Amino acid sequence: MTTPFTTTNAGAPVASDAHAQTVGADGPIVLHDHYLVEKLAQFNRERVPERVVHAKGGGAFGTFTVTGDVSAYTRAALFQPGTSTDMLARFSSVAGEHGSPDTWRDPRGFALKFYTSEGNYDLVGNNTPVFFLRDGIKFPDFIRSQKRLPGSNLRDNDMQWDFWSLSPESAHQVTWLMGDRGLPRSWREMNGYGSHTYQWINAAGERFWVKYHFIAEQGVHTMSADEAAQLAGSDADHHVRDLHEHIEAGDHPRWKLSVQVMPYEDAKTYRFNPFDLTKVWPHADHPLVEVGMMELNRNPENYFAQIEQATFAPSNFVPGIAASPDKMLLARIFSYADAHRYRVGTNHAQLPVNAPRAAEGGHSYAKDGAMRFAHADASTPVYAPNSRGGAHADPARAAESPGWEADGELTRSAATLHPEDDDFGQAGTLYREVFDDAARARFLETITGHVGAVRDAGIRERAIGYWTQVDADLGASLRAALARTAPAENGEPGTASEPVQV
Repeated sequence: MTTPFTTTNAGAPVASDAHAQTVGADGPIVLHDHYLVEKLAQFNRERVPERVVHAKGGGAFGTFTVTGDVSAYTRAALFQPGTSTDMLARFSSVAGEHGSPDTWRDPRGFALKFYTSEGNYDLVGNNTPVFFLRDGIKFPDFIRSQKRLPGSNLRDNDMQWDFWSLSPESAHQVTWLMGDRGLPRSWREMNGYGSHTYQWINAAGERFWVKYHFIAEQGVHTMSADEAAQLAGSDADHHVRDLHEHIEAGDHPRWKLSVQVMPYEDAKTYRFNPFDLTKVWPHADHPLVEVGMMELNRNPENYFAQIEQATFAPSNFVPGIAASPDKMLLARIFSYADAHRYRVGTNHAQLPVNAPRAAEGGHSYAKDGAMRFAHADASTPVYAPNSRGGAHADPARAAESPGWEADGELTRSAATLHPEDDDFGQAGTLYREVFDDAARARFLETITGHVGAVRDAGIRERAIGYWTQVDADLGASLRAALARTAPAENGEPGTASEPVQV
């Protein structure tokens, strides 16, 4: 076997890995030592901007295998009986920076890329079935309220609760966050959800509304706040390490995918808006229908190339799957792909981890831009329509969704057309009927610590009112607990905890 030798990026042999070129043994370094300049210049540029949200994460490759039969609901090739599809999963925390501990209390991202025979399908969800908002116009404000103050560069409970208490639609997700599932024991031991409502279209053109549920075969396990805090100090990469080591040892995590299906017409008269991202569909109304099994069985060979540069976008649909009127989803369809063009580059989709594997007969008219390296033969037209044998759009192959009916003029308001379109009802049900007594006690302890760190008396009172609307007894218990812990007066340092990372 030939011994490898160092080269420049252009492939020429390098004289030394250890010594720059100087005038004499101790003279100045010469500017034309191009290998030194190349190494330092590359080093200065070897980071891309971290994600604004979901910066801290990890992932792995695997397969998705269909075990059920949902062909009556969608014509998407990856969901047809017996199909197996290569895929990539990335898990993440939401608010922390790239170097932050991954055990902070926070929703976890659950982003999936399926390399299907019809193009890439990206499903970008969380480990919770709901979210804090129902309208994407509030998303930048929400994230800024959970990040850092511009002056002190510290996170701040007042800022978080000022936003949450003025945004009552957040109650359901904050109840999930402050509960036990806000601290998963590992990425392997948490469920994943598409969260949004999506549209499925079958081969006959019939439409259905669906929600995705990935249920962990490993079971759902959480950790205590004390365990999470200890790990944040002793192993900031706990979740990254856990996933990598289990896959490396051959213990491959699996998730069973099921969907809830709602007939298209039923959405118009359902008891609450089924496209509201702050709501779940009760399983009694829409039971789970088995689709298949996701297994992660291969670690990335290079974290930066295959995880940090991986891009997931809700706009990446395939025939048989489409959007719904969910306002958050419609905003994300623009925002995510645009973020990737900025963060990774205009040609990010050409990187191997992002490139589609469905090349048969395919051709994109995307052209030029920084770092463009894939291109068609010089005789292939770069415009459409053309009479030179270039690719042409195929409506039958795409089988695009006919969309949905929307009545009325353009408006800026929340849809309140259904009897149960309130903000606190499902949060209260989660607290009263899903949490057991011990979980409710831990929940009260968590929110007492978090609201207790609010310094502004007005914001603290709004936060108490927020939880009172979730459940009257919970609000009274919170008020009593805060009184016992002597909450800070307005403007004075708070008593309690690190702000929750979301």
